[in-house]
Amino acid sequence: MATQKFSIGGAIEFGWNIMKNNLVFFIVLLIIAGLILIIPGTLSQLTRHNAPGLSIIFSIGSFVLQIIIGMGLIRIALKFHDNERAEFSDLFCCLHLFFKYLIGSILYGLIVSVGTILLIIPGIIWAIKFYFFSYLIVDKGLGPIEALKRSSAITDSSKWDLFLLGLLLFGINLIGAIPFLLGWFITIPISMVATAFVYRKLLSETGVPKTDTTQISGAPINP
Repeated sequence: MATQKFSIGGAIEFGWNIMKNNLVFFIVLLIIAGLILIIPGTLSQLTRHNAPGLSIIFSIGSFVLQIIIGMGLIRIALKFHDNERAEFSDLFCCLHLFFKYLIGSILYGLIVSVGTILLIIPGIIWAIKFYFFSYLIVDKGLGPIEALKRSSAITDSSKWDLFLLGLLLFGINLIGAIPFLLGWFITIPISMVATAFVYRKLLSETGVPKTDTTQISGAPINP
């Protein structure tokens, strides 16, 4: 029987403590990120019929921003875990990793899609197996292939626990969406930091070097 490499309850508790002590920061962060992501997509829809060329430009901009903001949110979550000062500008701190992340995302999507075609279950397994490729690119600056390989290594023997964690976080965010999505200001930060907690724990347990081994117990980090 495989040894449990992280505590699901511990990850959720860690995320809760960080969120609770930095709630204002997370609310402002999510509002900023949401506006950045929503505005180009909305403009694309509004100009789709009258200015299709401009609509395409807005669509491309929206896609690019999704990648940039996604990397930034990972960086912020890791900073909170490592007891480093997180800032709103961190949303744009990983621009130099854009193409690595883009290629990694394409490869990850293809892997999961092929697995899904193969009776769905392989798709779920591979989605979990390679999930942390994005964290390894943002955290370590790895190339997409190496990031996928490392993700496979650190998730080995932990796939069932990761699956259960994913279900739990999905349920938490589903509940958070009920009161007009307002609960997401609480549940999304919990999910972000809990996932960063698990990533760092798996790195530690598998002997892969990490940038910082410091862990905190909900100490506030102000913007």
